[in-house]
Amino acid sequence: MTPIIHPDFKLNGKSFTYVELLAEAIFLKNNGSLFEKSIGKFLIDWLSNESFILVKTSGSTGKPKQIVLQKDAMIASAKATVNFFKLQPKSTALLCLSADYIAGKMMLVRAITFGLHLDTVEPSSNPLNEINKSYDFVAMVPMQIKESLEKLNQIKTLIIGGAKVDYQLSKEILKTNCNAYETYGMTETISHIAVKKIGEKSFSILPNIVISKDERNCLVIEAKELSDEKIITNDIVELISNEEFIFKGRFDHVINSGGVKIFPEEIEEKLAKHIFNRFFISSLPDEKFGEKVILVIEGSSFQIDTTIFSELSKYEIPKEILFISQFTETETNKINRKKTLENRA
Repeated sequence: MTPIIHPDFKLNGKSFTYVELLAEAIFLKNNGSLFEKSIGKFLIDWLSNESFILVKTSGSTGKPKQIVLQKDAMIASAKATVNFFKLQPKSTALLCLSADYIAGKMMLVRAITFGLHLDTVEPSSNPLNEINKSYDFVAMVPMQIKESLEKLNQIKTLIIGGAKVDYQLSKEILKTNCNAYETYGMTETISHIAVKKIGEKSFSILPNIVISKDERNCLVIEAKELSDEKIITNDIVELISNEEFIFKGRFDHVINSGGVKIFPEEIEEKLAKHIFNRFFISSLPDEKFGEKVILVIEGSSFQIDTTIFSELSKYEIPKEILFISQFTETETNKINRKKTLENRA
């Protein structure tokens, strides 16, 4: 297939024909900086006659792997996002994520296919640092937002992925004029299939998505434009309606303590108001209960005021607190809970 390049598409202020964009891609791959090489490599793949591309998963739930994504499905995903956020040809967008992964690739697909004016900047913890212009549409991870709070007013619509938006960060985002949305999705769903406005509790699905639950109460996604098969996730959800769900936690994170099922993510949400270091809830083997709940905090040890546990049920209260100087992360800067515990001194 020969990909369509929208006549209004611009990359860093320049318009391109197919031949010109391919030449730019080859130049970036051969001569660009590290992040520009990634953009160049993806553009070469996108502009090829192949009907698919190979994409790396992030490795947040296991080893990173390569999967095949159909270009038609990527265009369908881009269309759903563009329509949901009412983006128009010539809407301005910023790419500040690596084009090695799906979130960065999809910013390029949306721009090329639907005529966005896309600027690129090297991915960093503070991507807006030297940017003084405003954008209609930007995608970031929470770490970048924490360093960019003073400049969020330069963004009309912000989508956030890669990790959960915690309570403290939500509070700071709500002080700005930016319309920010937490996203739900994975590489297999070609970026996000649902969004949740910051401050709200439930995710709303994008058009042409059907959701249900399996016997584990995990989300099942049917998206015929994105995948021929049902996508069975490990994410435990509460279905509010055919179009809304609340994320409760990952099936592989659930703790069974004395027969009681405990969701670490629900405990983390309650504790996020009180703990300002990075932290997570996990478990360790326990002779009496099988598993015991533990609180793992990044950094040097300090005294914990136990009143922070007042919102927790007796089963949710951590039986042990571990301090670990530095958490182990995946390639995309998510906390790798399993490896962090395995690597602790």
